[in-house]
Amino acid sequence: MTQEETLDVGKVRAALRPGLADRVAAVRVREGAISLVVEGTGLDAAARGAAEAELKEALNDLANGKTIAVAFMGERVTRRIVAIGSGKGGVGKSTVTANLAVALKRAGVKVGVIDADIYGPSQPILLKSEDMKPEAEGETLQPVIGAADIPMLSMGHLVNKGRALAWRGPMAGRALAQLFEANWGDAELLLVDLPPGTGDVQITMLQKFRPDGAVIVSTPQDLALADAARAGSLFDQGEVPILGLIENMAGYVCPHCGEASDPFGSGGVERAAGRLDLPFLGRIPLSLAIRESSDAGTPIALGDTPEGAAYRAIADRISEALGTGAA
Repeated sequence: MTQEETLDVGKVRAALRPGLADRVAAVRVREGAISLVVEGTGLDAAARGAAEAELKEALNDLANGKTIAVAFMGERVTRRIVAIGSGKGGVGKSTVTANLAVALKRAGVKVGVIDADIYGPSQPILLKSEDMKPEAEGETLQPVIGAADIPMLSMGHLVNKGRALAWRGPMAGRALAQLFEANWGDAELLLVDLPPGTGDVQITMLQKFRPDGAVIVSTPQDLALADAARAGSLFDQGEVPILGLIENMAGYVCPHCGEASDPFGSGGVERAAGRLDLPFLGRIPLSLAIRESSDAGTPIALGDTPEGAAYRAIADRISEALGTGAA
């Protein structure tokens, strides 16, 4: 029998000391990952961190190279939702979302990702979970574990690769509800990668799953900024606070000669934020390294490059605005 068929709660408990073993309530094995559900009642943040580290170390041999993810239950999680939006496609919003999730995780935030771009999901590639399929308990989906051990769900996990979806509003709304109502465990912050524009998905989210804040991504040129302003207007109408604007693809340094240029202009988003009296969260360069790491499913925020530092600085500002961070 394979490890997936034989690994159960009893085998996991047998590898642990008695006090910790008694807290293991369930074990789920998926391709590339083992998820443990652990009773966390009475444990403060420090004790939970120590228990998680002990579990991972004790079960390393049983895992046989699989990622070990630990979710504590027993206390209500205060969960925030942040929508990442843009007025138009092609501005790099999905790449920004994936890297912000990684940066927030590195900062100690328990973060999950919802890929709400029903028609063009990108997060399975960006967070390296393209071949994973979520399991369900009853009608509740269990998120898959992507890069950096980030729980995530996308329409790309639920339909065959390459299949086109021709769904009208109600069907898209039901699909979105499945993603939001999944078992997000102890995730305290969900980043929602929205489709571009101001269509059915955005309206459904505002009506049923009101975000605690929104972030608008745009490139510096005037056309993208005009569309971004419309996206911001939708959040204003829904009384969702806009946490700030991000300028993406801002500046390019030639890898051969080192000359810097601005193919999409420079500073437009920062100036727009000033006019609208909104926070400017920062800028991300146009970079070959970002493109290559995104295609590989290893977000550049995992490393300590200048590009990764840019994402981490923005993530820190978002975390500060929400009052979310490592305990």
